[in-house]
Amino acid sequence: MRATPHDHTEEGALAKLPADDDRLAAATIYSSLEPCAERASRPRPCAQLIQDAGLRRVVTAWSEPDTFVAGADGTKTLEDGGVKVVELPEYVNAAQAPNRHLL
Repeated sequence: MRATPHDHTEEGALAKLPADDDRLAAATIYSSLEPCAERASRPRPCAQLIQDAGLRRVVTAWSEPDTFVAGADGTKTLEDGGVKVVELPEYVNAAQAPNRHLL
């Protein structure tokens, strides 16, 4: 659940856990859209929040299109930080459906 309309899902999920929660290092975060690598409304994008939380695995269905942030690459940011990213392209249509008006 998001606290404000500007919260991204990953941000909201991580905010529900204490930063020192031991489970984070073994957890996987699932996101329909690739975690953001750049963000105008917050000082840290979701890819950085995930790394800072100590998560080591992200599963996503859809790479962030340039519609949102041109040239941003959350997957590269995560992988450069040692996070394994698994993309499930078979779910891309379902992930895009609620945002089709933006594409």
